[in-house]
Amino acid sequence: MGILNATPDSFSDGGQFLDPKAAEAQGHALLTAGADILDVGGESTRPGAGTVSEAEEIARTTPVITALAKAGVPVSIDTRKAGVARTAWNAGACVINDVAALGFDPDLAPFAAEVGAPVCLMHAQGTPQTMQQNPVYDDVLLDVYDFLQDAIGRAEAAGIVRSRIIVDPGIGFGKTTAHNLALLRGIALFHSLGCPILLGVSRKGFIGQLGAAPDPADRVPGTLAVTLHAVSQGVQFHRVHDIAPAKQALALASALMEGHHGT
Repeated sequence: MGILNATPDSFSDGGQFLDPKAAEAQGHALLTAGADILDVGGESTRPGAGTVSEAEEIARTTPVITALAKAGVPVSIDTRKAGVARTAWNAGACVINDVAALGFDPDLAPFAAEVGAPVCLMHAQGTPQTMQQNPVYDDVLLDVYDFLQDAIGRAEAAGIVRSRIIVDPGIGFGKTTAHNLALLRGIALFHSLGCPILLGVSRKGFIGQLGAAPDPADRVPGTLAVTLHAVSQGVQFHRVHDIAPAKQALALASALMEGHHGT
């Protein structure tokens, strides 16, 4: 899953793809590099980020989604808001990726059920503005598991079938480095929820901290290390900025695990 942030303030690539034409070109570049789906977002959820109006989020994302979907590109909309999701869906998006696990906008779950959209439910503690101030858990692995189990239950109660639900432990969303590592070590636990797992670790702060890379652009090797660990734990979806290195790493991991030989 290639990350396409049509925002001025995302932590790694803020401002680079705010212009719809630049975002569309980046989308095609990610696809050429081997992305299977593009995750388009118009509201930064980096630590400390503020809320963007629904109208602004729609204005940022719709032209990009429309252009990419017309070109036959699978697109997910990264949003917490039903109005944004509806507009994106009508523009050709095929997945809703909600960092609030349908808990921010009460209209989002009914909409997803109505159109049969696949949804990704992510765990976060607090809001983007506050989440990194002092995150605390009894047992982060079990607490996140319980949260996702409840979120799946709420989604099903709203009419979203389990076969259309993906779960995301929300690395970096209200978590310390120690919390992130505990979740990554135990990530196979989430398979027992009965839904595919999506992991978003690309260029995140804990990689910079552990890998001595203050600049997010220098965190590709660390991102690959975490991604390959997750692959070994059976994680199915990987949301990344740097598609070509990830595809190369995954090709080698696949060959080693399955005994395939390149041609």
